[in-house]
Amino acid sequence: MGASEWDYVTTFDGDVEAALATLRAAVFQEEYGDDGRYRNLEALYEDEEFMGNEGTHTILDIDTVVATDDPPTDTDVADYGTLRPLAVHRVLHHFGTGRPSIEQYQNLVAASKRTSSHAERQRSLLGECRMQWTGYYVVLYSEDGPTHLGIFGFSGD
Repeated sequence: MGASEWDYVTTFDGDVEAALATLRAAVFQEEYGDDGRYRNLEALYEDEEFMGNEGTHTILDIDTVVATDDPPTDTDVADYGTLRPLAVHRVLHHFGTGRPSIEQYQNLVAASKRTSSHAERQRSLLGECRMQWTGYYVVLYSEDGPTHLGIFGFSGD
């Protein structure tokens, strides 16, 4: 099927794991809520053949938040299915600030998707995610403080 890139903006109240759970519930409902194939997210994950061979090509392929901003490695099985913070120096590189806004995030995602060369793509925000079945998050700010997460990654082979 190939690899599928995904990105989301979701609300954030200070708890990354809770934000991920809320996002996954919404995406599950959107993708599988009406088709009757899976009664809930747990039933989807119990389908080991589907999840192990194909996956959903969405944030549903991510089940663990890790605190490290070290890049994942394909030699460490524990890195698959993880979501990690984008390193502070990479946030500063892409956004020019440690407090990026939703609009800045959306603009960089759109710019990443418009790039045509592989080299440009690797230097873009979405190019930060270089390992399949993983993702990154960036805390996004409004005048009131941290309010959202920008989440991006990709799944598939």
